[in-house]
Amino acid sequence: MDELLSASSLLSAEEMSRADRLAVARGIASFDLMRRAGEAIAAKAQAMAPKGRIVVVAGPGNNGGDGFIAARALRAAGREVEVMLHGAPHMLKGDASRATTEWGDRVLPLDADAFVDAGLIIDALFGAGLDRPLTGDAAWIVDAMNAQSVPVLAVDLPSGINGTSGAMMGCAVKARATLTFFRRKTGHLLLPGRL
Repeated sequence: MDELLSASSLLSAEEMSRADRLAVARGIASFDLMRRAGEAIAAKAQAMAPKGRIVVVAGPGNNGGDGFIAARALRAAGREVEVMLHGAPHMLKGDASRATTEWGDRVLPLDADAFVDAGLIIDALFGAGLDRPLTGDAAWIVDAMNAQSVPVLAVDLPSGINGTSGAMMGCAVKARATLTFFRRKTGHLLLPGRL
């Protein structure tokens, strides 16, 4: 395990998941990990877009939960924020469900019109664990994000990039910046996912 957690390590998606489980087993609450990630995302978003409305595109898992935490932190800082969710809020589970509840505001369905006049888009749709090609609404909203002239901040990895192989899973977000946590994933360094 010491090799896995060494400062020079790159992690596969599976190894990152294991590192999260080990952190929880050692007494760090999983929601605290999500809160820290969300607050870091909010800080990076503030630096990237000091003014203007921010649109968070959240997915149905923990990456989406990170996005809801970021949205709440941004709102607390006085920013205008909207959150779109791929799926229905009542379908979320665990920490992602709690993050949505703590957001406590309206959650929009996927809608490309919400990007109009935004100052920044936060891509919290899918993270390093994505293991299937994006299709349907997920692919459509990724294409809609890519069609904007608005900068995109990706959470963990741009949605659509495989965290282990760097492969594009059907389509992928073209992010201006990516904020990852703990360690870079191998997919950050392999084309086409290379940062």
